[in-house]
Amino acid sequence: MNLHVPVRIGSFQARGNLFLAPVAGYSDAAFRSVCADQGCDLAFTEMVSSEALTRGHLKTEVLLAREDNEPDYAVQLFGSDPGVMARAAEIVAERWKPAVIDVNCGCPVPKIVKAGSGSALMRDPGRIRAIVAAMSAAVDVPVTVKIRLGWDDSSINYLEAAAAAVEGGAAAVTLHARTRERGYAGTADRPAFYRLAAAVPVPVFASGDLFSAAAAVDILSGGSEGAPAVAGVMFARGAMGDPFIFARARAALEGLPEPAIGDSARLAAARRHLELSLRHYGERTACVEFRKQACAYLKGMQGGAELRRRAVACSTAEDYAGFFDAWERAIPGGGVS
Repeated sequence: MNLHVPVRIGSFQARGNLFLAPVAGYSDAAFRSVCADQGCDLAFTEMVSSEALTRGHLKTEVLLAREDNEPDYAVQLFGSDPGVMARAAEIVAERWKPAVIDVNCGCPVPKIVKAGSGSALMRDPGRIRAIVAAMSAAVDVPVTVKIRLGWDDSSINYLEAAAAAVEGGAAAVTLHARTRERGYAGTADRPAFYRLAAAVPVPVFASGDLFSAAAAVDILSGGSEGAPAVAGVMFARGAMGDPFIFARARAALEGLPEPAIGDSARLAAARRHLELSLRHYGERTACVEFRKQACAYLKGMQGGAELRRRAVACSTAEDYAGFFDAWERAIPGGGVS
């Protein structure tokens, strides 16, 4: 059975059901492009402030950039004012022409929550409804939402929040199956994906604890629940430093052997990632920002600790050239794998 299938999100049809989540500091154009190379079907931008966007802040420009191998992408906005969110959606739709515009109702970061955005919206499903309704009326682009289980364990209300979003016009719902209080600790409540899929008439996408191709297969096949189908999965931390998770997941969903990813392929992806980052950010910013990306690519590699120490000291493209040369020498067989 082929579980890798297209997904319709309102008027848009994604070519498959393997997505890259919006991850602050990671899912920029450079990384999304590398993931697209490996089979990501639809990638989401980092969350973009609706207030900053409507005020014309320049930082939003780089957050919304995309690469040529991204024919379709999704933009995620955060905010709490329906009018501002609608105006931001209009700006994004007109200038950047995304396939989907997503509403962040799940970010647990304190500065976002204090402003009434992100997972603070889980305490006010009525506001979620109003935001989605305002955005849906403002643009022809499908509007989706990403939610959590609730604010904390005593207020699990994802079914209510999702229903409110759908009433407002949401074309799909992504659930990160943890509460705001838990952040990224503990394990995701996987059965909640199926309960939500049974409760709403739009596609449901699963997020949380997706660190392997097997996890994607288990969720999309219904796991042990035998419940209504989850339409797609969204990789977040599982893709950091490992864009190949999309290639492995796609093969597994199609019933094919998982591709063997050698150390040289990982090195090549990191090199391309930095090259793209340099183009988008300029040398100084790209080189500083890429330190965390380099460390992520080195996870689990023999001798990776020494290379990580070298990576965090890199400040120029020339520094990284030396770092990549050292990485290649550290690969058994001199970089042939």
